[in-house]
Amino acid sequence: MTKTKASLTLSSKNYSSWSLRGWLLVRFAGLPFTEKLVATDDASARAELLLLSPSVLVPRLEHDGISVWDTLAIAEYLDEIKPEAGLLPADQAARAHCRSICGEMHSGFSALRSALPMNLSAKVKNFTVWSRAKGDIERITDIWRDCITRYGGPWLFGNRRSMADAMYAPVVTRFLTYNVALDPVCAAYCQTVMAMPEMQEWITAAQFEPTDIEELEVEF
Repeated sequence: MTKTKASLTLSSKNYSSWSLRGWLLVRFAGLPFTEKLVATDDASARAELLLLSPSVLVPRLEHDGISVWDTLAIAEYLDEIKPEAGLLPADQAARAHCRSICGEMHSGFSALRSALPMNLSAKVKNFTVWSRAKGDIERITDIWRDCITRYGGPWLFGNRRSMADAMYAPVVTRFLTYNVALDPVCAAYCQTVMAMPEMQEWITAAQFEPTDIEELEVEF
C-alpha cells in the first residue's frame, strides 16, 4: 500500500507558538510533510493566537488517514512511528523527566504567555516584566539549568534534540523579543536553539507574513 505524505495544518508563523512547536516536532522526527496554512482571520486560529480558547485544532498532523492535534499528542504519535528520531530519551528516568517538563510547558506558564506574546517581528527594549510573569521566567530558567547540568547539554536532554527542545523553543523567541536578561547557561541554550537551521527557516518564512493581528502588535 502506498502511504500518503503527511500534512501539517498551521496558523501564523510570526505569532503562533503552538504551530512552531508542532512544526519543529515533525521536522525533528524527519517525517516528510506539506504545510497547510490557516488564514489568521480564521476564527479558530485567532482563538489560539489570542489565548481565547483552551482547545484548538491547530497544529494538526494528518498522516496515513490519522489525524492528530495538540502538540503533546503529536509528539507522542511521532515518537511511536519514528522512535529512531529520539524525541523521547532512551533512559526511562530521563523519559519521565522529559514528559514532565513538556507537560508543564503545555499546561502552565499562563502569565508568560499573556505578558510576553510570541512576535518574531518585534524587538522590544526596556520591557518591564510584571511579577507573575517573572515567576514563570524563573521556573523556566530553573528547568533549563537543571536539565543542562543533569544531562550535559547542549540540548535539554544531552547531545540530541528531544520533544522538550521543540516545546521550549517558542519561549526562547519570547526571551529574545522582550530582551529578557538571562544567566550564561540559559543564554547559551537560547543561542543553540536559535542556531538550528529549522529555526532560521521558520523565522525567515515569518518575515514574509503580514503582521495583521492588531491585538498582538502592542506598543510598549
